[in-house]
Amino acid sequence: MSDSRMALLIDYEYCTGCHSCETACKVELGLPLGQYGIKVATYGPAQIPGTDKWDYINVPIPTALCDLCENRVKDGKLPTCVHHCQSACMEYGTVEELAAKMAGKSKMVLFTPK
Repeated sequence: MSDSRMALLIDYEYCTGCHSCETACKVELGLPLGQYGIKVATYGPAQIPGTDKWDYINVPIPTALCDLCENRVKDGKLPTCVHHCQSACMEYGTVEELAAKMAGKSKMVLFTPK
């Protein structure tokens, strides 16, 4: 059975934490201070076990306010977070096609609204 629901794929391995998705979303949805459709959280610094290196992980997290830019998508555009992502770590598509891209990879999540 095919799943034609639309989704957002986020590859945390490549997110730089630039907050472009967060800012673009706030503007697109007209959200007030303190509200986000997607929020970038940073985990770290955390020492990488067995090394003297430190790591920061940036995690874009869609919130309950995210509707995957329903109005933009109706006009044939990408969700604004995907369009403005500086590191190209976000993709938009069907659950089925995005889930296939996740095969054998780590640090990826699939987000579906509602």
